[in-house]
Amino acid sequence: MDKINCVAPCLMGIEKLLSDELKFLGASDVKAENGRVFFSGDKAMIAKINICSRLAERVYILVSRFDAYTFEDLFQGTTRAPWERYIEKDGEFPVTGRCLSSDLHSVPSCQAIIKKAVVQRLIKHYHTDTLPETGALFKIKFLLMKNNVCIMIDTSGEPLHKRGYRALSNDAPMKETLAAALVELARVRSNHTVIDPCCGSGTILIEAAMKALNIPANGKRSFAAESWSLFPAAIWSEQRKLAEERIKTDSAFKGIGYDIDDNALEICRRNAKLAGVADYITFEHRDIHDFSESFERASVICNPPYGQRLADIETAQEIYKAMGRVFVKKQGFSYTIINPDSDFERCFGRKADKRRKLYNGMISCQVYQFFKNEQ
Repeated sequence: MDKINCVAPCLMGIEKLLSDELKFLGASDVKAENGRVFFSGDKAMIAKINICSRLAERVYILVSRFDAYTFEDLFQGTTRAPWERYIEKDGEFPVTGRCLSSDLHSVPSCQAIIKKAVVQRLIKHYHTDTLPETGALFKIKFLLMKNNVCIMIDTSGEPLHKRGYRALSNDAPMKETLAAALVELARVRSNHTVIDPCCGSGTILIEAAMKALNIPANGKRSFAAESWSLFPAAIWSEQRKLAEERIKTDSAFKGIGYDIDDNALEICRRNAKLAGVADYITFEHRDIHDFSESFERASVICNPPYGQRLADIETAQEIYKAMGRVFVKKQGFSYTIINPDSDFERCFGRKADKRRKLYNGMISCQVYQFFKNEQ
């Protein structure tokens, strides 16, 4: 079983970024669809992507994909899948999933049928009457969309945006994977200076530093598949060792974060220390209205505050106007700003040089990028 088909879900709007990352990491047969990227690789590749990917939300083994219009189609298709290749005799295998725009729309019914089919296949293969489900955990996930079924097993466990460094956060933390996407869009490299003047819990700067230093995104956490006999411990230790060897120790990266909340700044410092990048980032108490920098070159990346109530929106829009005044066109400077307000460009005072739609949680946003410096 050298080649394993897989799928990595991601935030809507970053499928191309994730595809490029998976190709860079060495995956093959990479193909993007809405909110997910299919690929294939061996067991070492699955471990490597879990450890190193900055953009994937999880890594699933794609056990089977087929069309199902009836419950019988679903049962038979599931039964034909080679579950014994992955699930051990005493393995625990709960089933969860979603049904979207399909003839089969009852999630509980689909769960029960898939569970029954997997049980039947494993009982037959292991020549037993019962399956104790007292061993390692194999979470089965299904997606039935437009009558096409993908049935998968989760190798990651906790979502991959849970890097392990954010012990504390503010009230509205940004997902680490979204921050990493902004860093990628801003084309941050190992010699960059990155500034976040609304740094919150520091996620954007920490992800920028980790990318610049080539620190593996998930090198300090564990994964579900580490408890499977299919994945020997040596695979994980080897991939962690290789990832650590690729860390850059001569990076000229510098990160600078500003906020007016001293408690938030303290959270930033703690998180940066846990991530191993505290020596590369400084956090200061400063209002965005006072933004000014003497650097020759810098990438400004930020997620400015916004509100849902009218008063909050008016206050937020005043901040956007201030940003437009202080984020001046300057050779060597670029500005990458994520925001859901359709009036952002009007408030900011100029049109973005590039826009891209992304989601911050369930909120539809635009990433506004300003990098042209002609007056």
